[in-house]
Amino acid sequence: MHPKEAKHIRTGTGRLSHIALKDSEILVGINFKDNLRFQELINDEKYFSVMLYPGQDALTAKNICSKKFLPNLKNKKLQVFIIDGTWFCAKKIVDANPYLLQIPRITFYKNYKSIFTFKREPKEEYISTIESCYYLIKELQENANEILPLSLVNPNANPEPLMNVFKKMIKDQLQAENDRIEGKLPNIYAHDWKYKTKKEIPEEINDVGDENF
Repeated sequence: MHPKEAKHIRTGTGRLSHIALKDSEILVGINFKDNLRFQELINDEKYFSVMLYPGQDALTAKNICSKKFLPNLKNKKLQVFIIDGTWFCAKKIVDANPYLLQIPRITFYKNYKSIFTFKREPKEEYISTIESCYYLIKELQENANEILPLSLVNPNANPEPLMNVFKKMIKDQLQAENDRIEGKLPNIYAHDWKYKTKKEIPEEINDVGDENF
């Protein structure tokens, strides 16, 4: 996680992912070559480490869950590193740590679009950290088998809380924006006066209620 994300964004999707995911950790920094915890994890032989990042030679859940890939695991647990921050800050982390791109990469074999309606992504195929965790788990579960179950992903784990909490966050953000426009909440940012049009809360997000938590 980029330090700016850690300092200023208290409800970012990286933090929400960490809260929802068992055995997850947040490592804050820019240059991870000197990060002792990162070096400990990346060099731990009980893990097969991958970084969620696209690339021509990137693995997918289909590759990792295939019988042909079994010798590469050698009873190791899958460990996934995900870069968290704004797209600008995430690029800064990669630029500062070119060796990160030497870690085996994993990417999606399906195409996804972000539902982050409160925030405009640079491209529609760019998705948030919490969506990335959700879709990666789903793809691993879809391809897990009796030979490669728990070392990769728990097939019985329910990833839906990741998406539920994300939808609830978006819903609350959109509702707060509309309340501000209606005068129910004060303007707290200098640019708020520019935005006078209420935002529609998509049905798929509006349906998420407190009973999902």
